[in-house]
Amino acid sequence: MPDRCEVLPGDAVVARRDGGLLWVDAPGSPALVSALHACLGVSGPGAEHVLTAVAAQAGSLASGSASFALVVADAGTGTGVALWSGKGQPSVDGVSVSGSSVPGGTLASFSLGRALHVGPGAVGPQAAPGISFDLIEGTVPGSGATLHTTAPAAPSAAAPAQAAPSSFTAGSDSGFGAGAGAGAGGGGSSRASVPAESGEQTAFWRPDSDAAPADASPVLRFDDGLVVPVDGDLVLGRRPDNHEMVTTGDARPVPIADTQNVLSSAHAALTRSGDEVSLVDLGSLNGTHVAGPEATEWTQLEPGIAHPLSDGDRLLLGWTVITFEQPE
Repeated sequence: MPDRCEVLPGDAVVARRDGGLLWVDAPGSPALVSALHACLGVSGPGAEHVLTAVAAQAGSLASGSASFALVVADAGTGTGVALWSGKGQPSVDGVSVSGSSVPGGTLASFSLGRALHVGPGAVGPQAAPGISFDLIEGTVPGSGATLHTTAPAAPSAAAPAQAAPSSFTAGSDSGFGAGAGAGAGGGGSSRASVPAESGEQTAFWRPDSDAAPADASPVLRFDDGLVVPVDGDLVLGRRPDNHEMVTTGDARPVPIADTQNVLSSAHAALTRSGDEVSLVDLGSLNGTHVAGPEATEWTQLEPGIAHPLSDGDRLLLGWTVITFEQPE
């Protein structure tokens, strides 16, 4: 399986699911983005037939102005299938992948290397610090992506042989930009790191105790009842561990389970100064919203601008609703 995906910030969409990698620049064409994103759940020897069918529809969906690259990779066999058009041509270890023209794009099968790059231009030897970040799972903006892969595992004589699937399979996927009505269990991005005992709980990081902290700290109460004390600065998101506020030790990460790919890796931060707590959007893809206890509409925060919180304020991150409670 891939180790990580380094994403260069930009306006295009980059998504990763398991061994699949998507880069798409399709202004005004959310239908194409959704169609390509759903294909990340495809696997098996029949994947190229699925991608061929998708390519046949790409022209009408994108009105001829989109660039995209969709890669379905299988690290177990060391092979991949790619579909691309325009600026999205993939390269493996710096060598461009060549393929056959199909209606709507180009299709190719290839052998995986150590690094697979999609997007405009070619991948550099190493991105400068601060301009790239790891995409573990989900959807983020980006001008390109490099997927670092591991070598195929050597077959073990003790391991039982497994029959290859006779056709492709497509896992359940809510697609890019799925609405709130999508089933919580239908997303294809459930993570193995979510503890089994967490059930349907929103956050999969849990404090040591649900009891109120001794210093009567403010708390975040998730819509499923989970309580997180705000006893310092916090970074909330799908995977906040790599944010600089966390890596420098200035904040504590609070990962939130995201079955619909609507949260950014580091979505928002809470900063505490004495009794005052402020909410800051960290440049999230879908925005951070706040509403007072009696408000009937959400207000979207400007990225990087601190918004002081009051008791009873509601926070909306993706589809997760959190209430801020300030003790007397």
